[in-house]
Amino acid sequence: MALFDLPLDELRTYRSTSPEPEGFDAFWSKTLQEAREHDLDARFEPVDTGLATVRVYDVTFAGFGGHPVKGWLTVPAAATEPLPVVVEFVGYGLGRGLAHEHLLWASTGRAHFVMDTRGQGSGNGGGGATADPVGAGPSYPGYMTRGIESPETYYYRRLFTDAVRAVEAARTHPLVDPARTAVTGISQGGGITLAVGGLVPDLVAVAPDVPFLCHFPRAATVTDRHPYREIGLFLRTHRGRTEDTLRTLSYFDGVHFAARGSAPALFSTALEDLTCPPSTVFAAFNNWAHDDKEIEVYDFNDHEGGGPYQEAAKLRWLRSRL
Repeated sequence: MALFDLPLDELRTYRSTSPEPEGFDAFWSKTLQEAREHDLDARFEPVDTGLATVRVYDVTFAGFGGHPVKGWLTVPAAATEPLPVVVEFVGYGLGRGLAHEHLLWASTGRAHFVMDTRGQGSGNGGGGATADPVGAGPSYPGYMTRGIESPETYYYRRLFTDAVRAVEAARTHPLVDPARTAVTGISQGGGITLAVGGLVPDLVAVAPDVPFLCHFPRAATVTDRHPYREIGLFLRTHRGRTEDTLRTLSYFDGVHFAARGSAPALFSTALEDLTCPPSTVFAAFNNWAHDDKEIEVYDFNDHEGGGPYQEAAKLRWLRSRL
C-alpha cells in the first residue's frame, strides 16, 4: 500500500475541526460516579503457570454497572515492595489471552496488569473471559455500532469505564505503587489508553500505539477498512442517521480525551496504516494537552506499526518516567 493520507509535514500540524460535544465532562463524570457506586471488589487469585521468574494473579473486579471484568496481574517473582505498574489494554476482538502471553513488562521489574475486554476475546490469541451482559439495538456486526443510538447506551461507554476501573483495581494490590502508574495499548488498546489518559488525572505516562477510536468523522470516510468501515455500513442501511451517529461517537473520540491529557505521552503511527489512518492519530497527538509528548513515525508500515521496534522505544522512553 502506497502512502494515502496527508504528507508528513502536514500531519505534523494537522488538527481535527470536529467540535467537542456539549457536556462531555459532565457525561464522563456522571458515568464514572455511577460506576463507583459499585464496590470495586478487586480479587487477586494466585495462578500456577509453571513460570519461575514471575508471579501471576487471576484478577476479577467490578467494571461498568458492577459487571465482573477479568484481568491478569504479573509481578516479578522476587518482588516484596510496591512496584511501578503498567496497565495494558488490548486490540479489537482480543481478550486478555493466557497468562504466559504477557511477560515483557514484568521482565523489566515492574508490575503489569492486562485488562480483558468485555464481550470480545474470540478473534485471536488465548481468548477472553469477560461477558458484556448489556443488550443493544440493531447494529452492524462488530462492536463499533453496538448501542450507538445514544452515548448512554454505546458499547465503548462500558469499555472505557471498565478501563478506568482496571487502573483503580491494579492500584489496590499491595505490590503496586499507585503513584507510579502508566497505561499503554495498541490499536483499540491505544484508543482505550487515550480515554484513560483523559479521565485519570494522576498517571505518570501514557503510551498509545497506532491508536484506534480517534477523529471519527475523518476515519469513517478516509478508509474503507474495518473496524471503521462498520460505521459506514451501518449508515448505508440506517439512512438519515449520520448526524446522530456522529454525535454519539463524539463522546468517545480520542481527540477530545487528548485535550485532557495530563501526563507525558509517547504515541506511534504508521504512514501506510489503513486501519488507523495517520491523520486520525496525529489529530489526537496534536491535541494532547501535556507539553511532554513524542510520536514515533513508521514510514512504510501498515497497522503493525513499529511492532518490536516500538516496544523497544517504549522501554527506553519509560526508563526515566516509571
